[in-house]
Amino acid sequence: MVLELVVLLLSIPTGLLIAWLAKDELIDGFVYIKILFVLSLIGIIFFENEVTILSLGFICIVSYISVLKRFDKKWAVERKR
Repeated sequence: MVLELVVLLLSIPTGLLIAWLAKDELIDGFVYIKILFVLSLIGIIFFENEVTILSLGFICIVSYISVLKRFDKKWAVERKR
């Protein structure tokens, strides 16, 4: 049980790293990130398998951090075309 919580806590720095590496995708892919967040949240509610719930929890936390960082002007940058 402790290992599962550690893995879920590791999703926070992972989400920050992904949001930092893909700054332009925070704007262009915002709709898809929101869909990923909502689907993983719904999956957490309906699935009963513990491994599936933890995996969806990891995805949910990572995508939620991306949704939050989308509104931070220092993180979200327009793609140069």
